[in-house]
Amino acid sequence: MLDLSIALGDTSTTRALKNGEVSIEGVNPDFVEVKPIIAAFRRMVREQAYDVCEMAPTTYMIARAHGAPFKALPIVLMRRFHHQGLVKRPDAGVDTPKDLEGKAVGVRAYSVTTGVWTRGILQNEYDVDPDKVTWIVDDEEHVSEMKLPENVKHVRQGTSLAEMMHKGELVAGFTGNAGIGRTGAPTADWSGGGIADDAFPEVIPDTSKAEVEWFARTGVYPIHGVLVVKDSVLADNPWLPGALVDAFEASKKVQLEMLARGETHDAADKRYLKDMPVVGPDPLPFGMAANAAAIDTLIKYAHQQRLIDRLYSRDEMFVDI
Repeated sequence: MLDLSIALGDTSTTRALKNGEVSIEGVNPDFVEVKPIIAAFRRMVREQAYDVCEMAPTTYMIARAHGAPFKALPIVLMRRFHHQGLVKRPDAGVDTPKDLEGKAVGVRAYSVTTGVWTRGILQNEYDVDPDKVTWIVDDEEHVSEMKLPENVKHVRQGTSLAEMMHKGELVAGFTGNAGIGRTGAPTADWSGGGIADDAFPEVIPDTSKAEVEWFARTGVYPIHGVLVVKDSVLADNPWLPGALVDAFEASKKVQLEMLARGETHDAADKRYLKDMPVVGPDPLPFGMAANAAAIDTLIKYAHQQRLIDRLYSRDEMFVDI
């Protein structure tokens, strides 16, 4: 048996795997609990702390472009649309997304996947130039080698994105942990106290309609979590990607059966139930073909935003299982 340290978030997709209901053939897993799971992303990027790790896809792409010794499998652990989740002050003169240009917008970190997806949508669907927006951040980037564009600024010491939004120093901000849902810098337990998600109107109008139309036209249901494995582990165990796919498929099957009964365990499940009439009965398909549109689009967005140095191919970024 192959001993592997594995860091995964607690979701309905991974629950049956982590509680032992589903096993990984040929593997003796040591599931390492890290909360919030994004702390594991940073440890994996900087220290290669685990053999296998869940990771935000943009963080992964940036790390891989900087030579990180791990590679992603097309096992997608979370998806969500990203037209919604960027809200504005009603008095800020932002009548259309284009009006964000020349103004300040708050986001936890410039490379956070939520921000990358939404900026890409703003640029490619609403003709917003992200370079003409001042992006205010309150956290460090996971990949420390990454150089930030000049229009990215850090919050003043002693203040927060939520406070700046309240005072009108920001015209818009990302909701929840991605931005104004906290009163201060991110903490181990994601302490809140910030601005409620529904306190301000969305920047993109009629987001649900926009998401349905966008998916029908592009086939992109944005990926928001992938699985990475150390290069050395992959090289020594060429059978492992197949075993991991089989195990995660079995774990996900438990989740899909639950969703088919209309049951949910968390906010992600509720989103999937809402989105399934649009995206189909399996909101988390695995494999390169099923994820090609989303992978290619995210690579394009990351390159447009100068997070990666060139347009990488899918095969450079993902193991084709």
